[in-house]
Amino acid sequence: MADRPALEPVQLDAYFSLIEVSSLLRHAVEQQLKEAGDLSYVQFQLLATLGDAPSGSARMTDLADGVVYSRSGLTYQAGLLERAGLVTRSASSDDERSVVVTLSDAGRERLAAVFPGHIEIIRRLLLAPLSDEQVASLAALLGPVRDHLRADPPRSAAPRRKRSAAAG
Repeated sequence: MADRPALEPVQLDAYFSLIEVSSLLRHAVEQQLKEAGDLSYVQFQLLATLGDAPSGSARMTDLADGVVYSRSGLTYQAGLLERAGLVTRSASSDDERSVVVTLSDAGRERLAAVFPGHIEIIRRLLLAPLSDEQVASLAALLGPVRDHLRADPPRSAAPRRKRSAAAG
């Protein structure tokens, strides 16, 4: 460990501030989603991602890559959402191995129910203490970090490799 240089105090402060802000904000968001819509954070991410898709549908693997969640965990969460009537799952017309998840009308209604409180939490806890310029700076700072992390994502966020013809 002596070979590795320590982080500068300002670097440590930036790191710990980011982690603490992220944890506190996520906790508040999770509470609001549970109270307003009986949704977990990942379930909300899935519904919101589908709600943003022009067709209201997406392949399971693309959803897992986007929300940084294990494929098996996402399958479980999609099953819970399907049982609640918020999404449907079906085989892809392009690839029978792929599963497509589609937002139902009930899923759209649930999103509409949770979004006002979700936006209020974000405004009150994240945006209110910042000026418009600071918000723009925050986005400008975090965007490259996000892109850097996405360049070498964890397996749960990595696009699935195409099978080679030899692998069958």
